[in-house]
Amino acid sequence: MSGRTDDASIRVVLVDDDPLVRSGLALILGGAPDLDIVGQAGDGRAALSLVEDLRPDVVLMDIRMPVMDGIEATARLRSVAAPPRVVVLTTFGADDHVVRALSAGAAGFLLKDTPPADIVHAVRRVASGEPMLSPAVLTTLIAQVTQQAPDRSADARERLALLTDREREIADAVSRGLSNAQIAAELYLSVPTVKAHVGHVFAKLGVDNRVQVALCVRDARDA
Repeated sequence: MSGRTDDASIRVVLVDDDPLVRSGLALILGGAPDLDIVGQAGDGRAALSLVEDLRPDVVLMDIRMPVMDGIEATARLRSVAAPPRVVVLTTFGADDHVVRALSAGAAGFLLKDTPPADIVHAVRRVASGEPMLSPAVLTTLIAQVTQQAPDRSADARERLALLTDREREIADAVSRGLSNAQIAAELYLSVPTVKAHVGHVFAKLGVDNRVQVALCVRDARDA
């Protein structure tokens, strides 16, 4: 995860093979005072080089691209120093690879026709470490994974068994799309305490983001 401070601009790299899409995103995000578009790339391989040089906080990543697609690029970004948070750009209904991208470590995804204000909000939320998938979309994605890989249930149950009762409550809340502040209010905990528990959940489940926590919880339930 990037080491940005709370008062620093959010550094963003745009990755899409369509220059018009990149230009549109640059206009949308560039108008926000706290977002800084530091680079653009037309394929996943070029994106890897940019991230190494520029160390952005967030990468908006298309899936279908030449040379190297967004799924492979997302997976490779997990191994760089201070990896950025990746948000996949997709048409969703026409793109069956979105679940693979999330499994590769993407923090979430945006539809390419998402309203501009929502795109800005999503980038800010992901940069802060919060989930950016709506509960409805998250449920749809998890259902797809469950249908494609029913044999994951036993593994998910074993991983969740490593959690304490409190950590299991946190994992369940994360699976419902709640933010740290919402979890804190629901469980009568402080936000820093919730953040600490979320970190423990990530470590014990062997995951990188909240989407993967939700997938694990759903897989265990569908045993």
